[in-house]
Amino acid sequence: MSAAVSPAPTFFSHSLFGKWLLLRRASQLAILALFLLGPWFGIWIVKGNLSSSLILGMLPLTDPLLVLQSLAAGHVPYRDALLGAAIVILSYLLIGGRVFCSWVCPVNVVTDAAAALRRKLGIKGGRAPAASTRYWLLGGILVASAITGGIVWEFVNPVSMLHRGLIFGMGLAWALILGIFLYDLLVASRGWCGHLCPMGAMYSLLGRTALLRVSANKRAACDDCMDCFVVCPEPQVIRPALKGAGTDSPVILDANCTNCGRCIDVCNRDVFRFTQRFDRRTTP
Repeated sequence: MSAAVSPAPTFFSHSLFGKWLLLRRASQLAILALFLLGPWFGIWIVKGNLSSSLILGMLPLTDPLLVLQSLAAGHVPYRDALLGAAIVILSYLLIGGRVFCSWVCPVNVVTDAAAALRRKLGIKGGRAPAASTRYWLLGGILVASAITGGIVWEFVNPVSMLHRGLIFGMGLAWALILGIFLYDLLVASRGWCGHLCPMGAMYSLLGRTALLRVSANKRAACDDCMDCFVVCPEPQVIRPALKGAGTDSPVILDANCTNCGRCIDVCNRDVFRFTQRFDRRTTP
Protein backbone atom coordinates (compact mmCIF):
# COMPACT_ATOMS: atom_id res chain seq x y z
CA MET A 1 0.00 0.00 0.00
CA SER A 2 1.42 3.33 -0.95
CA ALA A 3 1.98 6.12 1.52
CA ALA A 4 -0.57 8.23 -0.37
CA VAL A 5 -3.43 5.91 0.61
CA SER A 6 -2.21 4.81 4.03
CA PRO A 7 -5.01 4.72 6.57
CA ALA A 8 -4.96 6.96 9.60
CA PRO A 9 -3.43 5.53 12.76
CA THR A 10 -5.91 3.16 14.38
CA PHE A 11 -5.66 4.42 17.94
CA PHE A 12 -8.33 2.05 19.26
CA SER A 13 -6.29 -0.96 18.16
CA HIS A 14 -3.52 -0.14 20.62
CA SER A 15 -3.00 -2.78 23.25
CA LEU A 16 -3.14 -1.05 26.63
CA PHE A 17 -1.83 -4.10 28.46
CA GLY A 18 0.21 -6.07 25.93
CA LYS A 19 2.44 -8.92 27.03
CA TRP A 20 5.70 -7.01 26.76
CA LEU A 21 4.33 -3.95 28.52
CA LEU A 22 3.16 -6.10 31.42
CA LEU A 23 6.53 -7.85 31.57
CA ARG A 24 8.33 -4.50 31.64
CA ARG A 25 6.16 -3.26 34.47
CA ALA A 26 6.75 -6.53 36.33
CA SER A 27 10.50 -6.09 35.84
CA GLN A 28 10.45 -2.51 37.13
CA LEU A 29 8.30 -3.44 40.14
CA ALA A 30 10.44 -6.49 40.93
CA ILE A 31 13.62 -4.39 40.90
CA LEU A 32 11.99 -1.81 43.18
CA ALA A 33 10.75 -4.59 45.48
CA LEU A 34 14.26 -6.01 45.84
CA PHE A 35 15.50 -2.62 47.02
CA LEU A 36 12.52 -2.23 49.37
CA LEU A 37 12.97 -5.59 51.12
CA GLY A 38 15.97 -4.30 53.07
CA PRO A 39 14.76 -1.00 54.56
CA TRP A 40 11.17 -2.19 54.96
CA PHE A 41 11.55 -5.82 56.09
CA GLY A 42 15.23 -6.30 56.92
CA ILE A 43 15.79 -8.73 54.05
CA TRP A 44 18.93 -7.38 52.40
CA ILE A 45 19.06 -9.05 49.00
CA VAL A 46 20.10 -5.76 47.40
CA LYS A 47 21.69 -2.81 49.17
CA GLY A 48 22.02 0.67 47.71
CA ASN A 49 20.16 2.19 44.78
CA LEU A 50 20.23 2.27 40.98
CA SER A 51 23.41 4.36 41.02
CA SER A 52 25.39 1.90 43.13
CA SER A 53 24.25 -1.38 44.65
CA LEU A 54 25.50 -4.64 46.11
CA ILE A 55 23.65 -7.89 45.46
CA LEU A 56 23.76 -10.57 48.20
CA GLY A 57 26.73 -8.79 49.70
CA MET A 58 28.96 -9.99 46.86
CA LEU A 59 28.06 -8.63 43.41
CA PRO A 60 28.57 -4.89 42.91
CA LEU A 61 26.68 -2.95 40.24
CA THR A 62 27.52 0.66 39.45
CA ASP A 63 26.04 3.20 37.07
CA PRO A 64 28.74 3.77 34.41
CA LEU A 65 27.84 7.46 34.22
CA LEU A 66 28.54 7.78 37.94
CA VAL A 67 32.01 6.31 37.43
CA LEU A 68 32.67 8.53 34.41
CA GLN A 69 31.76 11.62 36.44
CA SER A 70 34.04 10.52 39.25
CA LEU A 71 36.95 9.99 36.86
CA ALA A 72 36.27 13.33 35.16
CA ALA A 73 36.29 14.98 38.59
CA GLY A 74 39.73 13.51 39.25
CA HIS A 75 38.62 10.87 41.76
CA VAL A 76 39.48 7.22 41.12
CA PRO A 77 36.54 5.09 42.35
CA TYR A 78 37.01 2.13 44.64
CA ARG A 79 37.79 -1.20 43.01
CA ASP A 80 34.29 -2.54 43.67
CA ALA A 81 32.76 0.50 41.94
CA LEU A 82 34.95 -0.05 38.90
CA LEU A 83 34.08 -3.75 38.88
CA GLY A 84 30.38 -2.92 39.19
CA ALA A 85 30.55 -0.50 36.26
CA ALA A 86 32.39 -3.10 34.16
CA ILE A 87 29.69 -5.69 34.87
CA VAL A 88 26.93 -3.24 33.89
CA ILE A 89 28.74 -2.17 30.72
CA LEU A 90 29.38 -5.74 29.58
CA SER A 91 25.76 -6.70 30.30
CA TYR A 92 24.31 -3.85 28.27
CA LEU A 93 26.81 -4.35 25.46
CA LEU A 94 25.24 -7.78 25.07
CA ILE A 95 21.54 -7.15 25.66
CA GLY A 96 21.22 -3.54 24.50
CA GLY A 97 21.92 -0.35 26.37
CA ARG A 98 18.47 1.19 26.11
CA VAL A 99 17.00 -1.91 27.74
CA PHE A 100 17.81 -0.05 30.94
CA CYS A 101 15.47 2.74 29.85
CA SER A 102 12.44 0.53 29.23
CA TRP A 103 12.91 -2.40 31.65
CA VAL A 104 14.69 -0.85 34.66
CA CYS A 105 14.36 2.94 34.80
CA PRO A 106 11.42 4.07 37.00
CA VAL A 107 11.10 7.36 35.10
CA ASN A 108 10.00 5.29 32.10
CA VAL A 109 6.68 4.67 33.86
CA VAL A 110 6.20 8.44 34.15
CA THR A 111 7.04 9.19 30.52
CA ASP A 112 4.95 6.26 29.25
CA ALA A 113 2.00 7.61 31.23
CA ALA A 114 2.50 11.07 29.74
CA ALA A 115 2.66 9.60 26.23
CA ALA A 116 -0.51 7.57 26.77
CA LEU A 117 -2.40 10.57 28.14
CA ARG A 118 -1.11 12.72 25.29
CA ARG A 119 -2.58 10.23 22.80
CA LYS A 120 -5.81 10.00 24.77
CA LEU A 121 -6.24 13.78 24.77
CA GLY A 122 -5.26 14.05 21.11
CA ILE A 123 -2.44 16.52 21.80
CA LYS A 124 -0.43 17.08 18.64
CA GLY A 125 2.80 18.79 17.76
CA GLY A 126 5.15 20.37 20.25
CA ARG A 127 8.65 21.77 20.36
CA ALA A 128 11.11 18.97 20.99
CA PRO A 129 14.83 19.77 20.94
CA ALA A 130 17.12 17.88 18.59
CA ALA A 131 17.75 14.28 19.60
CA SER A 132 21.46 15.11 19.74
CA THR A 133 20.76 17.38 22.72
CA ARG A 134 21.07 14.44 25.11
CA TYR A 135 24.58 13.72 23.87
CA TRP A 136 25.58 17.35 24.38
CA LEU A 137 24.14 17.18 27.89
CA LEU A 138 26.09 13.99 28.54
CA GLY A 139 29.29 15.70 27.48
CA GLY A 140 28.37 18.81 29.47
CA ILE A 141 27.92 16.75 32.63
CA LEU A 142 31.42 15.32 32.31
CA VAL A 143 32.88 18.77 31.65
CA ALA A 144 31.03 20.17 34.66
CA SER A 145 32.35 17.34 36.83
CA ALA A 146 35.89 18.09 35.65
CA ILE A 147 35.50 21.80 36.41
CA THR A 148 33.81 21.45 39.80
CA GLY A 149 35.51 18.29 41.01
CA GLY A 150 32.11 16.87 41.92
CA ILE A 151 29.58 14.35 40.65
CA VAL A 152 27.18 17.04 39.46
CA TRP A 153 24.50 14.95 37.76
CA GLU A 154 23.57 13.09 40.94
CA PHE A 155 22.23 16.31 42.44
CA VAL A 156 19.46 16.46 39.82
CA ASN A 157 19.31 12.94 38.37
CA PRO A 158 15.57 12.15 38.21
CA VAL A 159 16.24 8.40 37.91
CA SER A 160 18.07 8.08 41.21
CA MET A 161 15.89 10.74 42.87
CA LEU A 162 12.67 8.91 41.95
CA HIS A 163 14.11 5.55 42.95
CA ARG A 164 15.31 6.82 46.32
CA GLY A 165 12.06 8.71 46.77
CA LEU A 166 9.92 5.61 46.27
CA ILE A 167 11.93 3.88 49.00
CA PHE A 168 12.57 6.66 51.51
CA GLY A 169 10.05 9.37 50.61
CA MET A 170 9.85 11.75 47.69
CA GLY A 171 10.25 15.21 49.20
CA LEU A 172 11.04 17.79 46.53
CA ALA A 173 11.67 15.04 43.97
CA TRP A 174 7.94 15.16 43.22
CA ALA A 175 8.40 18.57 41.60
CA LEU A 176 11.09 17.28 39.23
CA ILE A 177 9.13 14.18 38.27
CA LEU A 178 5.96 16.22 37.76
CA GLY A 179 7.95 18.61 35.58
CA ILE A 180 9.10 15.73 33.36
CA PHE A 181 5.53 14.42 33.10
CA LEU A 182 4.12 17.81 32.13
CA TYR A 183 6.98 18.47 29.70
CA ASP A 184 6.29 15.19 27.86
CA LEU A 185 2.53 15.74 28.00
CA LEU A 186 2.25 19.38 26.96
CA VAL A 187 5.50 20.42 25.30
CA ALA A 188 7.32 17.60 23.53
CA SER A 189 6.19 14.05 22.91
CA ARG A 190 8.78 11.71 24.48
CA GLY A 191 10.82 14.84 25.09
CA TRP A 192 12.71 13.68 28.16
CA CYS A 193 13.69 10.13 27.19
CA GLY A 194 14.02 10.76 23.47
CA HIS A 195 15.77 14.12 23.48
CA LEU A 196 17.16 15.17 26.86
CA CYS A 197 18.09 12.34 29.20
CA PRO A 198 21.91 11.97 29.33
CA MET A 199 21.59 8.51 30.86
CA GLY A 200 19.63 7.42 27.79
CA ALA A 201 22.41 8.88 25.65
CA MET A 202 25.03 6.89 27.52
CA TYR A 203 23.09 3.63 27.32
CA SER A 204 22.45 4.15 23.60
CA LEU A 205 26.22 4.32 23.13
CA LEU A 206 26.49 0.97 24.91
CA GLY A 207 23.79 -0.57 22.72
CA ARG A 208 25.41 -0.26 19.32
CA THR A 209 26.67 -3.86 19.23
CA ALA A 210 23.95 -5.50 21.35
CA LEU A 211 22.67 -8.95 20.45
CA LEU A 212 19.03 -8.53 21.52
CA ARG A 213 17.02 -6.85 18.76
CA VAL A 214 13.52 -6.42 17.41
CA SER A 215 12.95 -7.62 13.87
CA ALA A 216 10.21 -6.69 11.41
CA ASN A 217 10.55 -10.17 9.96
CA LYS A 218 6.98 -10.15 8.58
CA ARG A 219 7.23 -6.66 7.12
CA ALA A 220 5.52 -7.79 3.92
CA ALA A 221 2.32 -8.12 5.98
CA CYS A 222 2.45 -4.48 7.13
CA ASP A 223 -0.75 -2.59 6.26
CA ASP A 224 0.66 0.87 7.09
CA CYS A 225 -1.67 1.37 10.05
CA MET A 226 1.15 3.32 11.79
CA ASP A 227 0.28 1.96 15.24
CA CYS A 228 3.90 0.97 15.86
CA PHE A 229 5.13 4.49 15.07
CA VAL A 230 2.55 6.02 17.40
CA VAL A 231 3.53 3.98 20.48
CA CYS A 232 7.29 3.68 19.87
CA PRO A 233 9.37 5.90 22.18
CA GLU A 234 11.96 6.22 19.38
CA PRO A 235 9.83 5.95 16.19
CA GLN A 236 12.68 6.92 13.89
CA VAL A 237 14.29 3.50 14.48
CA ILE A 238 11.41 1.59 12.86
CA ARG A 239 11.38 2.78 9.25
CA PRO A 240 14.73 1.36 8.03
CA ALA A 241 13.80 -2.17 9.12
CA LEU A 242 10.09 -2.00 8.30
CA LYS A 243 10.34 -0.27 4.93
CA GLY A 244 13.85 -1.30 3.87
CA ALA A 245 14.95 2.35 3.87
CA GLY A 246 18.69 2.16 3.31
CA THR A 247 19.00 -1.46 4.41
CA ASP A 248 17.79 -4.90 3.39
CA SER A 249 17.81 -6.16 6.97
CA PRO A 250 14.48 -6.44 8.81
CA VAL A 251 16.33 -6.10 12.13
CA ILE A 252 16.15 -2.79 14.01
CA LEU A 253 19.83 -2.09 14.53
CA ASP A 254 19.58 1.50 15.71
CA ALA A 255 21.17 1.82 19.16
CA ASN A 256 18.32 4.07 20.30
CA CYS A 257 15.80 1.22 20.14
CA THR A 258 14.77 0.56 23.75
CA ASN A 259 13.65 -3.04 23.12
CA CYS A 260 10.42 -2.18 24.89
CA GLY A 261 8.32 -4.50 22.73
CA ARG A 262 5.46 -2.03 22.25
CA CYS A 263 5.60 -2.43 18.48
CA ILE A 264 5.12 -6.17 19.02
CA ASP A 265 2.21 -5.59 21.39
CA VAL A 266 0.22 -3.27 19.13
CA CYS A 267 0.81 -4.80 15.70
CA ASN A 268 -2.30 -6.65 14.53
CA ARG A 269 -0.33 -8.26 11.70
CA ASP A 270 2.39 -9.74 13.96
CA VAL A 271 5.05 -7.99 11.91
CA PHE A 272 7.57 -7.70 14.77
CA ARG A 273 9.30 -10.11 17.11
CA PHE A 274 12.32 -10.28 19.37
CA THR A 275 15.40 -11.95 17.93
CA GLN A 276 19.17 -11.45 17.74
CA ARG A 277 21.07 -9.00 15.53
CA PHE A 278 22.33 -11.63 13.07
CA ASP A 279 18.87 -13.04 12.29
CA ARG A 280 18.15 -11.40 8.94
CA ARG A 281 15.36 -13.76 7.90
CA THR A 282 12.03 -12.45 6.64
CA THR A 283 8.75 -14.32 6.59
CA PRO A 284 6.17 -13.74 3.83
